[in-house]
Amino acid sequence: MSRAESSWKRLVNAALQRDRAGGGAGGGTGQGSLMDYVPSSLPNNRDIDAILRAADELQNEDPSIARILCEHAYSLAQNLDPKSEGRGVLQFKTGLMSVVKQKLAKREVGTIDRTQDSKRLQDFYRLYREKNNVDTLKKEEMQLRESGVLTGELERKTVKRKRLFATLKILGNVLEKVAKEIPDELKHVIDSDAAISEDTIAYNIIPLEAHVTTNAITAFPEVKAAVAALKYFRGLPNLPANFPIPATRNADMLDFLHYIFGFQKDSVSNQREHIVLLLANEQSRLNIPEEMEPKLDDAAVHKVFLKSLDNYIKWCDYLGIKPAWSNLERISGEKKLLFVSLYFLIWGEAANIRFLPECLCYIFHHMIVEMNEILRQQVSRPAVSCMPVDSHGGSDVGVSFLDHVIAPLYEVVSAEAFHNENGRAPHSEWRNYDDFNEYFWSLRSFELGWPWRTSSSFFQKPIRRRKYEFEAGRDKHRGKTSFVEHRTFLRLYHSFHRLWIFLAIMFQTSLQALAIIAFNKNSIISTKTLRQILSLGPTYVVMKFSESLLDVIMMYGAFSTTRRLAVLRIFLRLIWFSLACVFICFLYVKMLQEDTKPIYNSVMFKVYGLVIAIYGGIQFLFTILMHIQICRNIASKCDRWAVIRFVEGMRQERHYVGRDMYERMSDFIKYFLFWLVVLSAKFSFAYFLQIAPLVDPTRMIMKQDNIQYSWHEFVSIKNYNALTVASLWAPVVAIYLLDIHIFYTIASAFFGFLLGARDRLGEIRSLEAIHKQFEEFPGAFMKALHVPVTNRTFDPSHQAVDKNIVDATHFAPFWNQIIKCLREEDYITDLEMELLLMPKKSGRLQLVQWPLFLLSSKILLAKEIAAESNSQEEIVERITRDGYMKYAVEEVYHALKLVLTETLEAEGRMWVERIYEDIDASIKNRKIHNDFQLNKLSLVITRVAALLGILKENETPEHAKGAIKALQDLYDVIRLDVLNVNMRGQYEMWNNLTQAWNEGRLFTELKWPKDPELKALVRRLYSLFTVKDSAAHVPRNLEARRRLQFFTNSLFMDVPPPKSVDKIVFTPYYSEVVLYSMAELTKRNEDGISILFYLQKIYPDEWKNFLARIGQDENALEGDLRNERDILELRFWASYRGQTLARTVRGMMYYRKALMLQSYLERKAGRDGGESTLFGNNMTDAEGFELSPKARAQADLKFTYVVTCQIYGRQKEDKKPEAVDIALLMQRNEALRIAYIDVVDTPKDGISHTEYYSKLVKADINGKDKEIYSIRLPGDPKLGEGKPENQNHAIVFTRGNALQTIDMNQDNYFEEALKMRNLLEEFNRDHGIRPPTILGVREHVFTGSVSSLASFMSNQETSFVTLGQRVLAKPLKIRMHYGHPDVFDRVFHITRGGISKASRVINISEDIFAGFNSTLRQGNITHHEYIQVGKGRDVGLNQIALFEGKVAGGNGEQVLSRDVYRLGQLLDFFRMLSFYFTTVGFYFSTMLTVLTLYIFLYGRAYLALSGVGDTLRERAISLDDTALSAALNAQFLFQIGVFTAVPMILGFILEQGFLKAIVSFTTMQFQLCTVFFTFSLGTRTHYFGRTILHGGARYQATGRGFVVKHITFSENYRLYSRSHFVKGLEVILLLVVYLAYGNDKAGAVSYILLTVSSWFLAGSWLFAPFLFNPAGFEWQKVVVDFTEWTNWLFYRGGIGVKGSESWEAWWEEELSHIRTLSGRIMETILSLRFFVFQYGIVYKLKLQGSDTSFSIYGWSWAALAIFFFLFKVFTFSRKISVSFQLVLRLAQGITFLVALAVVTVGVVLTDLSVTDIFATVLALIPTGWGILSIACAWKPIIKRIGMWKSIRSLARLYDAGMGMLIFLPVAFCSWFPFLSTFQTRMMFNQAFSRGLEISLILAGNHPNSDL
Repeated sequence: MSRAESSWKRLVNAALQRDRAGGGAGGGTGQGSLMDYVPSSLPNNRDIDAILRAADELQNEDPSIARILCEHAYSLAQNLDPKSEGRGVLQFKTGLMSVVKQKLAKREVGTIDRTQDSKRLQDFYRLYREKNNVDTLKKEEMQLRESGVLTGELERKTVKRKRLFATLKILGNVLEKVAKEIPDELKHVIDSDAAISEDTIAYNIIPLEAHVTTNAITAFPEVKAAVAALKYFRGLPNLPANFPIPATRNADMLDFLHYIFGFQKDSVSNQREHIVLLLANEQSRLNIPEEMEPKLDDAAVHKVFLKSLDNYIKWCDYLGIKPAWSNLERISGEKKLLFVSLYFLIWGEAANIRFLPECLCYIFHHMIVEMNEILRQQVSRPAVSCMPVDSHGGSDVGVSFLDHVIAPLYEVVSAEAFHNENGRAPHSEWRNYDDFNEYFWSLRSFELGWPWRTSSSFFQKPIRRRKYEFEAGRDKHRGKTSFVEHRTFLRLYHSFHRLWIFLAIMFQTSLQALAIIAFNKNSIISTKTLRQILSLGPTYVVMKFSESLLDVIMMYGAFSTTRRLAVLRIFLRLIWFSLACVFICFLYVKMLQEDTKPIYNSVMFKVYGLVIAIYGGIQFLFTILMHIQICRNIASKCDRWAVIRFVEGMRQERHYVGRDMYERMSDFIKYFLFWLVVLSAKFSFAYFLQIAPLVDPTRMIMKQDNIQYSWHEFVSIKNYNALTVASLWAPVVAIYLLDIHIFYTIASAFFGFLLGARDRLGEIRSLEAIHKQFEEFPGAFMKALHVPVTNRTFDPSHQAVDKNIVDATHFAPFWNQIIKCLREEDYITDLEMELLLMPKKSGRLQLVQWPLFLLSSKILLAKEIAAESNSQEEIVERITRDGYMKYAVEEVYHALKLVLTETLEAEGRMWVERIYEDIDASIKNRKIHNDFQLNKLSLVITRVAALLGILKENETPEHAKGAIKALQDLYDVIRLDVLNVNMRGQYEMWNNLTQAWNEGRLFTELKWPKDPELKALVRRLYSLFTVKDSAAHVPRNLEARRRLQFFTNSLFMDVPPPKSVDKIVFTPYYSEVVLYSMAELTKRNEDGISILFYLQKIYPDEWKNFLARIGQDENALEGDLRNERDILELRFWASYRGQTLARTVRGMMYYRKALMLQSYLERKAGRDGGESTLFGNNMTDAEGFELSPKARAQADLKFTYVVTCQIYGRQKEDKKPEAVDIALLMQRNEALRIAYIDVVDTPKDGISHTEYYSKLVKADINGKDKEIYSIRLPGDPKLGEGKPENQNHAIVFTRGNALQTIDMNQDNYFEEALKMRNLLEEFNRDHGIRPPTILGVREHVFTGSVSSLASFMSNQETSFVTLGQRVLAKPLKIRMHYGHPDVFDRVFHITRGGISKASRVINISEDIFAGFNSTLRQGNITHHEYIQVGKGRDVGLNQIALFEGKVAGGNGEQVLSRDVYRLGQLLDFFRMLSFYFTTVGFYFSTMLTVLTLYIFLYGRAYLALSGVGDTLRERAISLDDTALSAALNAQFLFQIGVFTAVPMILGFILEQGFLKAIVSFTTMQFQLCTVFFTFSLGTRTHYFGRTILHGGARYQATGRGFVVKHITFSENYRLYSRSHFVKGLEVILLLVVYLAYGNDKAGAVSYILLTVSSWFLAGSWLFAPFLFNPAGFEWQKVVVDFTEWTNWLFYRGGIGVKGSESWEAWWEEELSHIRTLSGRIMETILSLRFFVFQYGIVYKLKLQGSDTSFSIYGWSWAALAIFFFLFKVFTFSRKISVSFQLVLRLAQGITFLVALAVVTVGVVLTDLSVTDIFATVLALIPTGWGILSIACAWKPIIKRIGMWKSIRSLARLYDAGMGMLIFLPVAFCSWFPFLSTFQTRMMFNQAFSRGLEISLILAGNHPNSDL
């Protein structure tokens, strides 16, 4: 796209100079600049900023003028802030005057006479106009614009004119302020120039308040109609005469609302454009014919009205109140627009209150009532609610909606947010956004009155806590609303009680029914059996009673503020299920007492059965009926009856959200059948592999008595060996609870595979497939992505045109633009681009010209066929066998004739025509072999190629001679060697040719091909004749191949037909900012590896393509780039390969480019407008489409790109390089907008007052950012989570009906942008009962090639975002919003709380709550895979671990949330199952997997240490638990394999093919992907469990950079110590204990088979961080790591020391999450397991013999006390004993000798053995860890008793020991250099590995010189 380079050249140069000087520090505006950052605390800083910009531009032209402008700017600043109290004002003034005095004033000759300043300005104004030929420039621009020729010259003149008039306007404004009198003639010129200065008035998309001549958007009829519809209509009271209305427009209804409610000016302007665009888009969809006076259709108004106020209407209906209008049908169109305008003005200025959608409904409801009162008056007056209390309506001063409506709400929300102590306080102690919003779900909210009754308890603010005062202000603290987020694992049961009841019932059924089969094989069907099965009734009611009891417990903290009916409901349910529990249990017991009676005589059996049947039947019938649409409609109509509401409320909760969440019957049947398959497999597995094999061993164990225990047994004696049975069944129960997720994963993988195959995914998966099907692409493209072409059948000239030619003609410009984008992105070479491009359609060639890569070498092959064949029929048959060979021959035949006839004159042309006539005749008569020597064709081709090779060059005398010589050679060859035709028939013609040849004038007159089209044809022919190599491998770049394969494949998928481009509505998005500087790119790490080097080796072909693109040699280095533009291109090239904003912006701007191309071509195809008529018959020429005013305006109307960067204002103020980079992005992308928070410190009554503004800026013509809107906020917008708050402040600047959210780690592609309008048509497609509200989009993870870890993450992510979400959308109907890049129904979501939730901590996974909210509010979320967006993922293990920890912690918080609870309660059972197992259930199942391992190993340890295992084995009781063992091992195999393998393999097979899938999966195994996924298992388990127990979830900044850095051992230890290392060592300890005491007779094979998966898991947890650590096994690095780790371990630190610097600081941080009493109790309970080892092992010592008394265990504690005493002696603090060093050392020595002597004597004189010593250590180590863990849990108490230092010393000892155990194997492996080489090859691709090794060799010792 042509860019106005002059408008940002200085900015770029400044950035480049900083890069060369020092890597991006600074950020000013370049050398010699007068501009400085104008403090935002100055109210009118826009004017000052503009003046200084003009002074900066004019300083070299006239220093005096620059000085005058700067002095005027200084005077403005002085008037605005005389005392310089604002932040940065004093520095600004001082700097400005310094510039004036020291720089400008010195350049003026002589004494400065300021009395002449006015005359100087007047003279300069005239001179400036004359010098720049302003009037001539205007005329030239107008002539170019009227000509319709789209060239860069018009663009340059427009930019120049805008800059000149912007400067003139500033000069005129200053002159009016400075001069006392201005001549009338000059005054007239100034006014005239000011009227043309359109760009000085900032506007966003539509210049509603600016007179603009160059923006075609104002000429669109739908825009005109929308603007006219908002005009000030007759029913509105008059505005005061002094109310300011811009001269460029008339007053409208928003001005009326602005005046009466005191909305901010910029907010009103923002919403005015917003509403105009909404109306214009809706109008454009109605296909209304254009009229002279465009009028907005009533249907468009009504649709916008209903969609915008749909939530308000539903809110009124829910509360049973009437809307603010009496009758909707009687409301006029003007009134509807007035209501819509009021709502959006409220929403636009609501700030954080936008997260409270029903609160906005409340405000809107009362403001309409207030407005209706004002509408009855003749003259407008301010609304009372927006005025100060003491104003009494006497003045409009102080009218402010923000201050009087929003601010009171904000203040209480802010106070509660502060009360959460940055997320550390329990959720139950403060109100979040949902609590405030749900208050407005009841009629109690109307107690707040209007204006606000701030004395209400709702507005009561919590008393701010002091440090450590947790109870302060509780007596005045207002409780939660409707729900309390108590932190407990019981929340999982509470939210999904139906699942757990179902599993319990089915487990009981399995134990009973299946156990009946096993226990009573001879009499399965009996009265006893039936009675046992009927025990399910008591089980059900008891579990329902527990659920109702949890309802009451979980509501604690919200009873006083929740609706009384809701509180009454939970107590009534508790009473009901209490009575039901007693009644059912009583009936069941009575029935059992009648077990001697036959069933038909048992009254209790009949009563009991009847009760159960009635209850079950009613539940079943109600469930079925509610899936029938008619029944649901009847139920909704009866909903107002109190009895119906009571019954429904007793059955399930009733809230404003979550109502009517049923799907239609066909969808219900689909996901019912899916779960029927899953559950059938699950319960079959439970019977055959879990329950049945254990029945007989269990019976035998329960019958055993007098078992000899090797320890002091408390529980199992005379209790049926309960613990033994429990250790056997506990793993089975655990697997029973989690294996349903395994079967779900398998089933969803297969269903996803089948659905993908049905949708034709993966049909084109290779270049070969592209080659074979390319001729089908144009037709598929026209059908899928192109609007129908205008019907031209009335024109006879078009009737004979082949449809394929028409399709190819329209397809070609789109295909070519795709290929050009691939070249711009450096994925293909120039040669590949030439081979891939399709030529423009020529009217002179009536055939399809396919790309050269399809036709290359086809002519040469056809020549061989012609020479070898014996007949014409054989030639035709062999050539037509290859379709593209046929196309190549036809094209060459006709194109060569065209070139020769156009080039030759007279006899030469006659000869060519004669030859072609003879060839045509020979072909017709089938005599081609007789008339021509086809074996001589090679000679003809050689001569023709030589001729074309000359003709493709520019004409010169030498080339002309060469062309004549080539033609003569061709003539000779054809005449003498090829032609056999009898010349007697054309004797005269041949005689003339011979005569011309003899006279030397044949071919002397050449008409050199200069026409671009003919020139291109010559080049193409030359390539067809000369390209010998097959282009089967073009393009070679894998990413280019992938993109072309996916795009062409998507053409054949089910894509909704597109509407014309003016029907699309599209508005993305938000993100953050980064762009690599040269310093960052060239900075080397300790290995001498820079990011740039890394990228060059990872992407070698793209690096060469980049060098070729900028004109450098392919072997050039970055240091060879001297041109500043090349350096800038290098920065962008590197940034486009990272996860940077630059990459994201480029990708998102492809939407605009695609819109422009589609609009331009489709308008030409339809002959719409005068622009298309300039191009003759070529309706598909895309040249200049980016310069088309209409195309650009159309794209701007439909597309806006907002990047929300909160700290951009601070970055500008601090002159950060990031600010310059953002400005650079804005200059390169004119549709880019930046939204940011500006913090302004302004003096108020002598006190600095901080104000916050939400601002939107764009690039201006001078290379700076121009402020469009500035909306004051009620306070700091960051009250909750940062990202959603950042999105919320900027969402007011978005437009349209669709909103795509994009993260800064995402990318987009031009070919995918072409499909966006197809995607948006999905909003109008049938996707179920409800229309879609979120459109899910497929993602491609582009970081997969960076490293092996990146490929693992890429494959894992891809399997979820494609195959997984495919099934979630259909058939399960439960897909959520899992992040970006989904497309939102924007109006639906902004009127319902936004696109994310922001409450602190609970909404840390903010994205998924948008899906929860959408589903609860009757939305519908779909998934579409014909379009994709790029996405980056973390590429290093630490980054991945932090990310997964954040996600797992976020899921832990989701468990506590009201959204998950309500979805779990209100979804139907099968959708609830789908929801559970794809959200929190996945993480719970993952955690349960690890717990199953612990349960299994602790059970084995119990059998080994208690001696039960030996006893049972001695008694020859075969436990025969091979099925159990197999199930356990299979489960771990499933966890490691199925979760990753099955979806991945099926996804690979679907999209890559079977063989490639096997190769890919095998490669992953060799790269140790199983180790990685097992390691990730531990990460998710740790953070999920810890979050539910203790909280502490927080956002983790992973960096998302390139991992070329070695991670130190201490950093790995800090990150993984508690999550992996401790747990891994515990598993090893259990395995060692089982090996030592429980497997002596079972054999090694049995032990290995039973524990191999456990050993693998422990090894993965301990050593994965080092396996996947760059240079993890390099000896020098290991040595440095050990030194650094020991320094960190023993550095005691102090105040302010970070955890990365000191072990003590890190240890304190690790304990910070344990804050609550319940958390301390749970930690204590969990830590008790470590005492099992000591209890069991001490009874196994030879020293104690066969004594099993409890005293043995007591003596072990005495031994532990001795060990602790020795530890204290040897770690006695030296600081305390400085004066007693000698005594201390002597005491330590004596202690050591005594201890050694005691141990020796014990070994010699008693039964104590060396093995006992090691066993004792093995027993006491976990005991010590258990004591340590309990002490840490009760840290405050331990500190009070003075034991904390000892505990800390003990903890340091344990960490030192654990670190050494892990470090030693790593150090041992580093002795073998080949391991380091293997690791590098494993982690990185081979190109980088080779580059890394070569660089290390070339660098010598440089990489490790710091060692």
